[in-house]
Amino acid sequence: MKLETGLVGTLLKTYQTEINWRATTNYAAAISDNNPRYFNDMDKKGIVSHPMFPVAVTWPVLSDLGSYIDSKDFPTDVLMTQVHYTEHIVLHRLILPGDKLSIKGSLKAFLPHRSGTHAIICLEAEDEKGGSVFTEYIGAMLRGVDCGKGGQKGEMPLVPGNNVAEQALWNSKIYIEPERPYIYDGCSNIEFPIHTSPNFATLVGLPGIILQGTATLAYAVREIVKNEAKNDPERIAEIACSFTGMVKPGSDISVCCTGKKLYEDFTDIFFEVRNCDDKKAVRNGYIKVLKG
Repeated sequence: MKLETGLVGTLLKTYQTEINWRATTNYAAAISDNNPRYFNDMDKKGIVSHPMFPVAVTWPVLSDLGSYIDSKDFPTDVLMTQVHYTEHIVLHRLILPGDKLSIKGSLKAFLPHRSGTHAIICLEAEDEKGGSVFTEYIGAMLRGVDCGKGGQKGEMPLVPGNNVAEQALWNSKIYIEPERPYIYDGCSNIEFPIHTSPNFATLVGLPGIILQGTATLAYAVREIVKNEAKNDPERIAEIACSFTGMVKPGSDISVCCTGKKLYEDFTDIFFEVRNCDDKKAVRNGYIKVLKG
């Protein structure tokens, strides 16, 4: 299959949604994040969403991407080859209950890769006053799809180089219960059967159901908010990673802080997540933490 680079820059149809408190609290509950900032609506500050909540907001677009791509020339059959490969979220502010969001997007880049094409979709969320809320760059690996020399339109954020320590600065070991993919599915409304149907998962060649990649990443964000941001999720300004391995329910993962770079107004945190086989399920992890 081939993907023409002339399709880079193709716009997506606008998606609009209104956020309620049940959706934001459910997302935090999906990864057992008991930070009061997500739940205590008696606090004068009110509640905020988890920094990873944008992935739940944009899922209706990504799960039906062929219908949102505003081009009759796009070969929608290539979407059948995709797997979630990279994630990069720039948070202008956290999503709040009551927000009315407009999500606009485009096909940002087609990058040649040994496995096919690394396609990057950019989704930008604005509130009803036109204020920027978040920008998400979702990387899909289109396996076996040729994009020639590839191309991109406009700038994309760069992840800083990792200041790797000789050994992990800290580790958090987390048990992933057998039922966790079902809880994450139900609480986030991010639905795909490789995470909840053993029959479907084995039909597509997996050893069984696997934990959602965004759930694995959300656990890492949970630990970094706790250990590096003094439990203040509003200090998280940017999140990025590559998904490179599977997490089996009923096993442990380890969130490893691999390095830091300190600046006057923020700190770059580098991390990875290892699965029960000591393989990297998440690599090239990066979070920008603003000064408190």
